[in-house]
Amino acid sequence: MWQTVDLRELRLFRALADELHFARTAELLQLTPSAVSQGLRSLEHKLGAQLVNRTSRRVSLTPAGEQFLRDIGPVLERLEDVLERTNAAAGSLEGTLRLGIFSAPAGGPHLVEIIRGFEALHGSPTVDVVQVSWDDPFGRLRDDDVDLMASWLPLDQPDLVLGPVLAEQPRALAVAPDHPLAERSSVDVEELADYRLPRFDNWPKELHRAIAPSRTPGERPIRGVRIPLGERSVSDLAVRVARGEVVYPTVLSATSYMGDLTFVPMTGMPELRSALVWRRPARDPRLRAFIRVARGVLKDARRAGSFS
Repeated sequence: MWQTVDLRELRLFRALADELHFARTAELLQLTPSAVSQGLRSLEHKLGAQLVNRTSRRVSLTPAGEQFLRDIGPVLERLEDVLERTNAAAGSLEGTLRLGIFSAPAGGPHLVEIIRGFEALHGSPTVDVVQVSWDDPFGRLRDDDVDLMASWLPLDQPDLVLGPVLAEQPRALAVAPDHPLAERSSVDVEELADYRLPRFDNWPKELHRAIAPSRTPGERPIRGVRIPLGERSVSDLAVRVARGEVVYPTVLSATSYMGDLTFVPMTGMPELRSALVWRRPARDPRLRAFIRVARGVLKDARRAGSFS
């Protein structure tokens, strides 16, 4: 019976193993919960093994299910890559891929190479880079107005997939050129309690804590200023910093985009990471092809020691 297992059943099992919830798996795959349950029963029958424990309260993998997941995961991913490459070679990848950018530094040093590699490999598809609003950075992604984003981390959003890490960058504090901190060689995170930081609407709490926290690691409160920003997010924020209204924790690479400000290296904060992010499920072949190219470019960068 195992010879009759099909690709849909394997994908269903992988999704259920990730979610451990029939309703969420059904929503992810755009099926009914009963169809998910039926598909799982069919797979278990063909394999002759119980893969999942089902109770009214929880779903868990059996030991056989855990082993099957370990074995099938890499194989299924390689098979999907082969199918996508064959599909792309047949010229079915057409149209524009919309890439949202949280802020330019979040794209990291290899994003241009990724875009060029994708466009060179597939010919007709193009990438349209879009600046998202900081007032609602993930709104356009959730509304399907962009296909994926280059976003800062961390993110703990169940409907979003965190893809390959684009960059890991050292922190810096953006201040006005005449600010008292501008002449310093470094600024410690505890000193943020003496100044005001911007606060943004609709940012996930975990992202706010990582970039513009409300308290220092030593539990000193940091004053915040609520700043409404539109599409001109970076330039609007730069004006506020230049006027001395706020200081802004960012990364050293932001000097290329906010050059009129002074950037002082920060201590006491870990490097800020960014990654490609997209909505579940990633069915668009252009999106999956772009992710595959990104992984290859970033893997090569790590091997060459040029990843940062």
